[in-house]
Amino acid sequence: MTCREMVEFLMAYLDRELPEAQRTSFEAHIQLCPPCQAYLETYERTVSLGRVLCEDGDDPVPDDVPEALVRAILEARQKGG
Repeated sequence: MTCREMVEFLMAYLDRELPEAQRTSFEAHIQLCPPCQAYLETYERTVSLGRVLCEDGDDPVPDDVPEALVRAILEARQKGG
């Protein structure tokens, strides 16, 4: 597996949707490629932080957040995104 393929399969890997052969290849690549190890760790950390930030959506919005951004977020939530 190449680094580019690793990136393409990243979401499927994290969602545990990769077939066994691809998962094995993905994990073998990660073991041998320090840049991809770092990329995976950073990606997992980013997803984790994003979830934490979204846990309590009822916190007050800081005054410096543009109203258009607040409306866009509320619309996205209503659409399920």
